[in-house]
Parts: sequence; structure tokens; C-alpha cells
Amino acid sequence: MNPVFSFIINSILLGVGLSMDAFSVSLANGLGAPKMSQRMRLSIPLTFAAFQFLMPMIGWILVRSVAENFVLFQQAIPWIALALLLFIGAKMLIEGLRGGGNDEKTIILKPASLLLQGIATSIDALSVGFTIAEYNAGMALSASLIIGGITFVICFIGLFIGSRIGTRLAGKASILGGVILIAIGIEIFVKGII
Repeated sequence: MNPVFSFIINSILLGVGLSMDAFSVSLANGLGAPKMSQRMRLSIPLTFAAFQFLMPMIGWILVRSVAENFVLFQQAIPWIALALLLFIGAKMLIEGLRGGGNDEKTIILKPASLLLQGIATSIDALSVGFTIAEYNAGMALSASLIIGGITFVICFIGLFIGSRIGTRLAGKASILGGVILIAIGIEIFVKGII
């Protein structure tokens, strides 16, 4: 098989695999805020794509420079993702149960919450630095760009689907979105400790 073709296919597959958590969170965001602004509709996939691009590059740099310290940090990844997604999901769930999430108005996802979601859904991508450690800087950058691009497209689709379903769930979307985020946090945690 052609090495360039193999590299591109592997990068696309990595992008699809790594973006599934971000897809689910995008779906939850769409459910929780089906009438969000166009700016927010672009901010969410851009944020997730940026983090999915940055984390493998950071992992690659760490592996190439201080691999022994990265191994210790990698053990904390499931705990960090669980804590962040539990916090965000519980907040959405509580707002939904209190009736604070009015689906008729435009809901704005605060930048801090969006950044926490970006970190929580991409922190496992740091470990991709191990799998691409043999790449030179250009290849690592190219792979990370492909991963980020795939993530953008997949998250945009998740957001679109979530907002379509969210308009039909009026009043319950924030609760469902919170439950989904909590479930994703638990899933990342369980996969990380097994």
C-alpha cells in the first residue's frame, strides 16, 4: 500500500475515533440549545476541532521530550475527563430540572463551559502523541490537522442533529443533554481505567 495513502487513511480513522466523544457532546449541546445563534453553531465545532488538533501535537511534543512524565499524567486523564463532564452535565441537568432552560429563547453556551467541554472530550487525544511519536514534525502536524478537520465536520453534524431533535423535546432537552454528558464522562472514565 502507498505510504502516503496509508498515512491519510490512518489519520482519518484516528480523527473519526477521537471525535466520537466530541460528537456526543455536540449532540447534547444541540439538544440543550436548539435555537442557538449561528456564531455559536460555528464556535462549538471549531473549539472541539482546535482541541482535537492541539492535543495530539502536545502529546507528540511530550513524547519526543519528556515521555516519562507524560506516562504519569496519562493515568489521570480518565479522572480529569470524568470530573469535567460530570460538572458540566450536572449543571445542565439541574438547570433542566429547575426549569431554567427555556427552549424558546436563544441559549448561549458560556466560553468557559465550551472550553471545559473541549478539554474533556480531547484530553484522551494526548495519548495519540504516543502513536505518532515516530512521525517527523510535518507528518505529526498533518495528522493533527486531519484529525481536527474530521472533528469539525463530525461535531457540526452532531450539533445539527441535536438541535433538530431538541426542538421536538421542548423543556426536556437540557435534562437529556446533561444525562448524555454525564454518561460520556463515565464511559471515558471506565474505558480509561480498564
